[in-house]
Amino acid sequence: MAEPYYITTAINYPNGKPHIGHAYEAIAADTEARFQRLRGRKVRFQTGTDEHGLKMAQKARELGITPRELSDEMSSHFRILADRLNISYDRFFRTTEDEHHRASQALWLSMEKNGDLYLDRYEGWYSVRDEAYYDESELVADADGEKLSPQGTPVEWTVEESWFFRLSKYQEPLLQLYRDNPEFVRPASRMNEVRSFVEGGLRDLSVSRTSFDWGVRVPGADDHVMYVWVDALTNYLTGLGYPDETENFATFWPADLHLIGKDIVRFHAVYWPAFLMSAGLPLPKEIFAHGFILNRGQKESKSLGNVTDPLDLAERFGVDHLRYFLLREFTFGQDGSYSVEAIVNRSNSELANSFGNLAQRTLSQVFKNCDGSPPQIFGHTDADNALFEHVDRVIAQEMPASYDKLAFAQALEAWMGAVYACNAYIDEQAPWALRKTDFERMKTVLATLYIVIAQLTVAVRPVMPDTADKLLDSMGIAPELRDFEGIRSHWYSPLAESDFRLDKPEGMFPRIELPEGEEA
Repeated sequence: MAEPYYITTAINYPNGKPHIGHAYEAIAADTEARFQRLRGRKVRFQTGTDEHGLKMAQKARELGITPRELSDEMSSHFRILADRLNISYDRFFRTTEDEHHRASQALWLSMEKNGDLYLDRYEGWYSVRDEAYYDESELVADADGEKLSPQGTPVEWTVEESWFFRLSKYQEPLLQLYRDNPEFVRPASRMNEVRSFVEGGLRDLSVSRTSFDWGVRVPGADDHVMYVWVDALTNYLTGLGYPDETENFATFWPADLHLIGKDIVRFHAVYWPAFLMSAGLPLPKEIFAHGFILNRGQKESKSLGNVTDPLDLAERFGVDHLRYFLLREFTFGQDGSYSVEAIVNRSNSELANSFGNLAQRTLSQVFKNCDGSPPQIFGHTDADNALFEHVDRVIAQEMPASYDKLAFAQALEAWMGAVYACNAYIDEQAPWALRKTDFERMKTVLATLYIVIAQLTVAVRPVMPDTADKLLDSMGIAPELRDFEGIRSHWYSPLAESDFRLDKPEGMFPRIELPEGEEA
């Protein structure tokens, strides 16, 4: 039996509506989860919202509502986004759930039992926007000499009583972790950043606040709430039933992959493993930090007026077109820049003109010349076998290897190479001409194309699940065949010998047009 697989996104901080970066991370995680299911693995996929902390309390106060009211409203926007983008999560998690408070307190008590928590006074720089503490040496200055965090966000001097976590105790264990597991953090550039930060020396971490009360209460110290990152990171445990010995926890922990943005690597690759070491819990297997999605080369911000609603993009161009574009256009792990023109051009050239046209031409000829029945095969030629070998190599080796590495653009590059090979084959074989000169050969050519189109459609299902399944439905491909093993089995002859008939094919990837004169 295949091993279980647990994947998570970072839980989103809902002090504002979702942006394109939230969509990018969710789509990437969903694609990986769907790929692992196609391999036959039992997958657990969790996403959700991180609703505590000073930013949420301040935002609610500005709006004249309670933090809980703000959380309920804003969290719903992220759930709507996930559902609209066809994100196949098993659990949409909210840190305001009662069970999460209990889990966070259980983790706290485990760290306390290990002697890693103590009460003291915190004096230092804090960024409300980042919900992060910074050493003086990490700060930068703006043009006016104002101190800023390394992320360029405002910081304020904070003085208050606080519980501290003995992070300094875990400097060497963390460095040993990185030595023993060089791919614990990927890509390698992020691991280098993390290792350098830890090698520079770790100070104990303030892990509670008394200046506000919107958070998880510290056990035995009700005037303190936990530092938001303590309870936020605990979500990965809570979603499996921790601290109870549930079947889900026994099956899926430790996590196979935490998929996050590059701006929160420190919390996941330094603080989180240290907390887990302290609590005596197994560590996640891998943390992957993706880059930012830039709008025409600029980071999106309200002040620049360039914030894009991903739901608007999905509505205008189609969910699967957007999913394909975001994973095809950029090297995952690096920053990438997009524009609506790029979405249109990529979709039209690859989905409409190449794959969509290939499927439409082939199925239309089957419908017209074979009464809609998948045609009989009358012996394959070298050209047929070469195409089978190319497609099989792509779907059995190249794409799975790339999906495994989260190299989505590389997987889709290999997929497009196979699509181009199929288009070259149909042009060379010209079944429309064979119809008049060699009807049996025409049938064999169309059967060859029918098989490889089905195989390529299954291989791209993780990226474009809805459109792929519609195409497979139209081709009569049974649900149990829609994985990497099933679609490489001997399914075609039974289908051709059955009473299945194609309906008149409809284009699955219509061309997209920008409104005249639009630039965005």
